[in-house]
Formats: sequence, structure tokens, C-alpha cells
Amino acid sequence: MIKYKLVCKNCELKFDSWFASSNEYERLKKRKLLNCHNCNSTKIQKTIMAPQLINNKSKTIEKINLAKYQSVKKTIMNYQKFIKDNFKYVGENFVYEARSIHYDGKKKIKGIYGSVSKDDLKELKDEGINAQIIPWIDENEN
Repeated sequence: MIKYKLVCKNCELKFDSWFASSNEYERLKKRKLLNCHNCNSTKIQKTIMAPQLINNKSKTIEKINLAKYQSVKKTIMNYQKFIKDNFKYVGENFVYEARSIHYDGKKKIKGIYGSVSKDDLKELKDEGINAQIIPWIDENEN
């Protein structure tokens, strides 16, 4: 297997593609079976490529990136635990509940969390209702 960086000469889109061999790439190009997934043009060419060399530096960088990812994930999971312990889950009714809390001065509630679309969130903010979207990680995910 060989991986080539390709470029569409029509829309300038760059993308990667795998081929069984360099001969396979040439055969597909000759038969005009390579096309751009953006504009459907068959004007596809290989770009200049450098071989990917694996060394200790790249492994170290990979370990650092993994450590950063794990640190961020742990922070998000801690926020999620705090939210679950201190706020009421309202699920898909978030917009309705947020408006009822905002407009009903008698309603006293410590806070809510649930699901909201970006458009609904914008509408809430336009109405003066303070709400935020935060990243949420499913506990069953790696």
C-alpha cells in the first residue's frame, strides 16, 4: 500500500489517498477514474511528498499530545461531575426550562443542564438568558 497526497487542479483541494501500488495510481489516473470529491474534476495530480520517518522525537511528541489530551479530558470529566452533582438535568426541555426560570420570578432553582442547539442558544442569549455550551464526553467513550 502507498499513500499519496493529491491535489485537484480545478479547485486546488488537497487530500490523501491510498493505492495498492504506484502502478495502480498511474493506471487509475490514465483511465480517468480519480476524481475530486469536492468538484468531481478528474484533473488530479500527485504533490511533492517526503517519506514519513519515525523517530524518537515524533514518539515523544505523540506522548506529550496524549498527556495533554488526557489532562483536558480529566478536566472536562471533573466539570461534568460537578454539573451532575449541582444542577438539574432537563434533557431536551432545556430551552423551555431556561425560559420559564428566566421569565417566572417565583421559580427558584439552582441551575439546569441539558441539550440545546446553537440556534436555540442564540435565541436565548438574544432574550438575555445566560446559557453556555460546554464540551460533553460520554463516560463510556475511551
